[in-house]
Amino acid sequence: MGVLNKKIAVLPGDGIGPEVCNEAIRVLEAVAERFGHKFAFDKYLMGACAIDETGDPLPDETLQACLEADAILLGAIGDPKYDNDPSAKVRPEQGLLRLRKSLGLFANIRPVTAYNVLLEHSPLKNDRIAGADMLIFRELTGGVYFGEKGRTADTAYDNCTYSREEIERIAHLAFQAAATRRKKLTLVDKANVLETSRLWREVVQGIAKGYPDVAVDYLFVDNAAMQLILNPKQFDVILTENMFGDILSDEASVIAGSLGLLPSASVGNVVSLFEPIHGSYPQAKGKGIANPIAAILSVAMMLEHFDLQQEATVVKDAVQYALEKKVLTPELNAHSPYTTEQVGTFISYCVLDGAETGPYKYNMEVGLSTII
Repeated sequence: MGVLNKKIAVLPGDGIGPEVCNEAIRVLEAVAERFGHKFAFDKYLMGACAIDETGDPLPDETLQACLEADAILLGAIGDPKYDNDPSAKVRPEQGLLRLRKSLGLFANIRPVTAYNVLLEHSPLKNDRIAGADMLIFRELTGGVYFGEKGRTADTAYDNCTYSREEIERIAHLAFQAAATRRKKLTLVDKANVLETSRLWREVVQGIAKGYPDVAVDYLFVDNAAMQLILNPKQFDVILTENMFGDILSDEASVIAGSLGLLPSASVGNVVSLFEPIHGSYPQAKGKGIANPIAAILSVAMMLEHFDLQQEATVVKDAVQYALEKKVLTPELNAHSPYTTEQVGTFISYCVLDGAETGPYKYNMEVGLSTII
């Protein structure tokens, strides 16, 4: 792969979103400097900050910029003043749902890895999570979140609807991923109760015939939630619908020990979006304690999307080195914590000067003070 010139639309969002985005951008700039690529970054409003300025969680300018970009980097959206007001007619999350629908972002991909150096940070026993490594495929533009909704004085409803096409397109992506990994796919549904789940199971059973090397099993969502805690190592690729995927992927975060370690990619027909799965964490805003690693690993997924495999590996190696040397924010290093900016700076220097094998030039003996 030669030199690339890519335009990235950056949606910093709310809370800690701008802080973690800044560090992710810093790492991408290090990649560009080391490998000769060019990344142009333009920032746009989305979320609560967009409502405050324009009254719209997804302004037209932002949507148009996303449609014209090569990729999108999203920080986080959400604000307690909307979360705590059930009567609010306009909410930050409406912008995210509309963006997914407008861009056709039908598949959310979330890797979950148990890092050996951080096993003690998980509430689960080490022997249960050591070696866990899974990829969760969550359908993103259908189901109950997008179904018809209604409310009367005493009742409310949210309809869940799926089409065969919606299921087929994400199922193929999940099978293709499983074929390159440990060749196992688990469909999570509730086919004993829900008609939509029975359609999911029927479609996946048909598609499985085209992937004879991939073993397929089926779990009801309640059992799957339990198995994620009892034996997460059994999972390779998990495929599921929108709401189940939303819940299970957050549950799976305890395997890694922190939401601040988990990246994601949302892919579709036009342009793909990359974001950490953590929320806006408004309590930490401006304090320099937000963990930027999930955002940094999200741009590693972006690099893989651009077919820059070596560059993505360099970023992941730099993150691994930071984990090993405990250059981490307070949630993962309470005794001698580093700031959001220090973690991002350390990782970006590792990207600049690191070798694919062997130690990085800037190590703890040199000291962070040398590179900040």
